[in-house]
Amino acid sequence: MTTESTTAPQVQQSGKDLLARRFATLGPHSPLFYKQPLELVSGLGVWLTDAQGRVYLDGYNNVPHVGHANSAVADAINQQLRTINLHTRYLNSRVVEYAEALLSKFDGALERLFLTNSGSEANELALRIARQHTGNTGVLVSDFSYHGNTTSLAEITTGLTVREPLGAHVRALRIPDISAIAEADVPALLEQSLADVDAAITSLQAAGHGVSVFLFDPLFSTEGLLQLPDGYIKGVAARVRAAGGLVISDEVQSGFGRTGSSMWGYQMFGIEPELVTMGKPMGNGHPIGAVVTTAELLDEFGRHNMFFNTFAGSPVSSAAGLAVLRCMEQEDLMAKAGQLGEYVRARLETIAQGSANVGSVRGRGLFFGIDIIESDGSRMPAPALTKILIEDMRERGVLISRVGPHDNVLKMRPPLVFGREHADILLEQLELSLASLL
Repeated sequence: MTTESTTAPQVQQSGKDLLARRFATLGPHSPLFYKQPLELVSGLGVWLTDAQGRVYLDGYNNVPHVGHANSAVADAINQQLRTINLHTRYLNSRVVEYAEALLSKFDGALERLFLTNSGSEANELALRIARQHTGNTGVLVSDFSYHGNTTSLAEITTGLTVREPLGAHVRALRIPDISAIAEADVPALLEQSLADVDAAITSLQAAGHGVSVFLFDPLFSTEGLLQLPDGYIKGVAARVRAAGGLVISDEVQSGFGRTGSSMWGYQMFGIEPELVTMGKPMGNGHPIGAVVTTAELLDEFGRHNMFFNTFAGSPVSSAAGLAVLRCMEQEDLMAKAGQLGEYVRARLETIAQGSANVGSVRGRGLFFGIDIIESDGSRMPAPALTKILIEDMRERGVLISRVGPHDNVLKMRPPLVFGREHADILLEQLELSLASLL
């Protein structure tokens, strides 16, 4: 979620007026990437074009899940908008068709859904459902996480600047990362980390909050794409449920086949959450989100609440969502993400071996990164060098970003239509960029 400061942006004359107009309307605090903000005017597949006509390879944006300006998605939206668009108080086959298609991607008891406008709204609703079901308010999150921008979510945010203090009902967990420790030390780290979970639960119970939910992003992307020890997520889920709580898997980043090994990130850990939230890539840029849950939880919530949203679950949003799922199936994008992810990881491992500034290779499928460290042998995070690399990659025509508590993990998360030829461009330019640090 890290973005570049706009305190003193350097822009070409042609962009200065636009930036001034933006500041005069949106204000100066809405973040922009890069020292010289990038004005993009068009996109196609994995390519983006700026106002000066320069083309960039998009190695960052996950919202256009099946590619920028995907014609199948655009046509589906256009056709539906030209036919009818309304809310869910009327019957419409397109909405039900999408609900059936999306739910077919889930197993077990996850067989009902609420449609929303965004991932933030989905997480807000999931928290509300869990609180009402459990009668508790206590929330467990990681100590560097972000799940949305409502008031309830701001109170549990630990990885982004917010004015709201961390809620008294929240306990932040340090998620164990084994990417830089010896294999012999992993069991002790797992034991200590689960003991920390026990302590957090005890603390919530002692304070009268109880345990409502454990909310997590399976890829732990904001945290820096952590590599967890086997058994940690299962251990947390078991402890939360024993305390009367539920598990929410936030799939905004890790869902829809991005890991390459499964449709949903939580499936990497062999668990089934009670609530799954999603957004961003669902509509390839059209605003849509969802909460998938059990029939029991949906019925319980529905009996006590009239949940209704004018724009959530509209026929147009459903048409967009259906088109995304169909593109994924027709192009076999999840399997391709897995195959390409293995290729990228192997190449990144080779690059890491040749650079004293790379600590470890991170991620899975088409969400990958490397952590940038000082080359003096200290292995200390190097956020200043990371920023230099991102700016240099932009100059080389490749867009990436950074993430993590120290802002030193390169974040590469392209549209799923990324191919090997695109990966080769990104990796070649990254290797040259790293070499330029010497």
